[in-house]
Amino acid sequence: MKKMLVLVLAMTALTATVFAAGGGQQSRSGQPKIGVAIYKFDDTFMSYTRNAIEQNAQGKAAVETVDSQNAQPTQNDQVDAFISKKMNAIAINPVDRTAAGAIIDKAKVGKVPVVFFNREPFKEDMAKWDQVYYVGAKAEESGTMQGEIVAEYWKAHPETDKNGDGVIQYIMLKGEPGHQDAELRTEYSIKAVKAAGIEVELLAEDTAMWDRPRAVEKMDAFYARFGDQIEVVFCNNDDMALGVIESLRKAGFFTGGKYLPVVGVDATAPALQALAEGTLLGTVLNDAQNQGKATFDIAYALAVGGNVSSAGWTLSDGKYVWVPYQKVTRDNYKNFQ
Repeated sequence: MKKMLVLVLAMTALTATVFAAGGGQQSRSGQPKIGVAIYKFDDTFMSYTRNAIEQNAQGKAAVETVDSQNAQPTQNDQVDAFISKKMNAIAINPVDRTAAGAIIDKAKVGKVPVVFFNREPFKEDMAKWDQVYYVGAKAEESGTMQGEIVAEYWKAHPETDKNGDGVIQYIMLKGEPGHQDAELRTEYSIKAVKAAGIEVELLAEDTAMWDRPRAVEKMDAFYARFGDQIEVVFCNNDDMALGVIESLRKAGFFTGGKYLPVVGVDATAPALQALAEGTLLGTVLNDAQNQGKATFDIAYALAVGGNVSSAGWTLSDGKYVWVPYQKVTRDNYKNFQ
């Protein structure tokens, strides 16, 4: 009888350990389990963010990271799997921000806290549950900095105004339609140029879906149509900016003094190399390291049942962590390498 009592107590203690922290199961190592879904692994910026999450998790949590392959149905299945595995918390970089509401509903039923990152859900979805948080950056800041970089260059280099009309004739390459970063970067980059007292004229605008090869194709077509009417190219991210540069190289740019200003966002390693080579005019640091760290820190605090405010990040409206952007040009790019 005494042996039976000891066995029952031991089993009770084991159960309490297994289901500790947020109602989920801990890993075999005793660490909390955190599921992470990335919209697609081959996005350059998201690969940096993913690495930062995994590096910060070392020795603290068992992280399972999955590639949603840019398909929301795939990500929905992955979220279902995380919940069925009784993860202590999940971190989601949504394929489609409009799907966040359904993800929150599932997580709430499963009592699994959620941290969204990089793609901001709608405010009404964020308000559905008190165990939902968001980590990202204010996209309007990056757009403003892009515009400032262009305005400063335009004023310092009158030769950029090819036709001498005092107006910037520009191309805009956008990221994913409806993505808050794409829309706000597009809007605020041009607002900043106008705020500097410079008139603008949009020659063409299209989406390249954050993708370098698509940007090459788009810029090939733009240059074939507009040629040297183009005075500046704005791109919502660095991968597209590098695609534009690749296209322009084929048209003879960046050799023999033939130059066209191109700006991006993210300050990825290839973009910094382009700054060093003098092909990219400027970019804006979208701080993947700190976005990844903040995502993990918030998810970890939730996973162990702790107070999110103790994670060391300033919360806005009790739910949002905003990581600031930084302007990167040829003058300071070495500081970011």
